[in-house]
Amino acid sequence: MAAYHVVLVHFPIALWMTATLAILWRAVSNGPVALAIDRAMIPLLSVGLASGIIAVTVGLMVWPWDAISTSPMGRNHILLAAWTVAYWTLLLVTRSIQGEAIWDGPGRWVMAGLAILGSALLGITGTLGGHLAGIYTDLSAVLRALGWEVHRTFYVPNLTLGVIVAAAVALIAIGWLASRQHESGAARIN
Repeated sequence: MAAYHVVLVHFPIALWMTATLAILWRAVSNGPVALAIDRAMIPLLSVGLASGIIAVTVGLMVWPWDAISTSPMGRNHILLAAWTVAYWTLLLVTRSIQGEAIWDGPGRWVMAGLAILGSALLGITGTLGGHLAGIYTDLSAVLRALGWEVHRTFYVPNLTLGVIVAAAVALIAIGWLASRQHESGAARIN
């Protein structure tokens, strides 16, 4: 199953990285190309989600559960893969519910921030999977510099927690400001 998993993970990686670029493009542009890209966003995120679920499902069959769940790296990889799929599901649901209104005001920067954070999760998940498969990346050195030894550690370093909390607070603040701006704009129209 390992060979199938290695092949299958390329689909969500490619689709979600493409979605990240599409979101960033749409965040900075209202041009016709950006609008066309936005129309493809929900199908792109949906196919990415389906391929992500398939890749994770096949990945859970690569090693015996007892072996993978007792390894810090195996547990980290499973945990990050679950977070990544859940995170991109959140982006799909957010874009679906909000529609094109998500690109009004600061909402576009929330989407851009969420896409960058989702790409970081995807990169870390892939890095851990690469280590399990014997394929190492330079991102491991970055994680090590941040205090996360990917071979031995099963925790989230304090610096990483700080960055996650700061990003969450910033995104909530941007969302709150966007909501207030949207409400005041709607009140002016009425």
